[in-house]
Amino acid sequence: MKDQPNAMAGRFPGLSSKLIATIIGVILLVEIVIFLPSVASFRTTWLEDRLQVGVVAARVLDAVPDVMALPRDLTDRLLNSAGAHAIVYRRDGQSQLIELTNPVMPDTVVTADLRQGDLPSRVWGALDTLVAPPGRTLRVVGEGDLNESLVELLMPEAPLRRDMFDYSRSFALVSFGIAAVTAFVLYVLVSRLFIDPVLRVTRNMLAFRKAPENASLILIPSRRSDEIGILERELADMETELFSMLRQRRHLADLGLAVAKINHDLRNTLSSAQLLSDQVATLDDPKVQRLAPRLVTTLDKAIGFAQAVLDYGRETSIVPQFAPVNLRTLVDDAAFDARVAGNPLIAFDNGVDASLMVEVDAGQMGRVLVNLLKNAREALEAVPGEAQDFHVEARASADPERTVITLRDNGPGLPPRARENLFVAFEGSARSGGTGLGLAIAREITEAHGGVLAHVDEGRGTRFDIALPVRRKEG
Repeated sequence: MKDQPNAMAGRFPGLSSKLIATIIGVILLVEIVIFLPSVASFRTTWLEDRLQVGVVAARVLDAVPDVMALPRDLTDRLLNSAGAHAIVYRRDGQSQLIELTNPVMPDTVVTADLRQGDLPSRVWGALDTLVAPPGRTLRVVGEGDLNESLVELLMPEAPLRRDMFDYSRSFALVSFGIAAVTAFVLYVLVSRLFIDPVLRVTRNMLAFRKAPENASLILIPSRRSDEIGILERELADMETELFSMLRQRRHLADLGLAVAKINHDLRNTLSSAQLLSDQVATLDDPKVQRLAPRLVTTLDKAIGFAQAVLDYGRETSIVPQFAPVNLRTLVDDAAFDARVAGNPLIAFDNGVDASLMVEVDAGQMGRVLVNLLKNAREALEAVPGEAQDFHVEARASADPERTVITLRDNGPGLPPRARENLFVAFEGSARSGGTGLGLAIAREITEAHGGVLAHVDEGRGTRFDIALPVRRKEG
């Protein structure tokens, strides 16, 4: 199966980058829509302010019978205050003009009629001023403060254009600041509500795809009631079903390979039992007493072998139910069930810290420990000769990432054949007549917890390490 592109290589590829680009684009579009009326309003206000000076001048013109008699320095001050070259006052069909002492002859004159108050005209006029070439002259037309009066200003466009550019820069800076803050707030909110849950589901799908036999990777659904919550719950159910199907398939495959061995061994064992049974039927009481134990042992072997196979076949693919468990207590219980604790031939030392907690399925992980400790006991009890100083010890170490459980004995160790097929069902038994299912089941349960079961060769004795990851709840 080809590896899919890693969409989780960084935070910003994919949805996050598209989200940021969309938010910034929408905000900038809104700012542009706001900017056009704003700059048009600024231009209109700017011209109206200049026009008010023209209205004051118009009052002077209206009050003076002879405009030509006005002092030139007074008319120049009026015009300079308005930034105009000339002011024309029209009333009752008559016009009066004041202009600078040294009048300027304009090359290009454009009209700005403030009596046109519609927004499109104002926006178009503002854009025309911003993009116009320098050197133009404005003819500003507006109503005076008297009835049917009209005031016109002839002024350079450059000051207006300069002020409009300054306003546009200030507006742009404020707009970009608002856009940045708004985009950040929206990104955080949308990320927390939508993007992060989607990324969580995506990461889980990619991780579970690589290790579907690891039950610790099954998604833990959040309590959301929306579509994302439904997606999480359905994905968790699907992963649970897939996990169960894969474990069942593994069991069926192992059982299929073991059919021939079971058929052969079980037939031979039962044939031997039949022969012994026939002999017992024809013997006197002394022989009956001598052969009866052998018959019972042989039948027990056959029954035990068959039972082990049936137990493995019935081993359902139950998803571990994780819960905090005191590890020292779990080890003590397993040692008792495996008949290691209290065994007169074996000294058991539980060196696990009494305060150490692990998040596991207590029943399944207890079975792992029982199988390993039982193997250790059987290996020690099978050592010939007088009673020796046998001991089994349990230790544990923990860090922020994992917890490692170590089980060690001082027995003869594993034979080479057992090491070659250590975790293979029906092949990894270290003793004659064993099924080899104990270690296979222990490995399977450990992997379902997201951990690793490994044999560590120390030369003398047997050591197994169970490495379990520290579970971190999401959502």
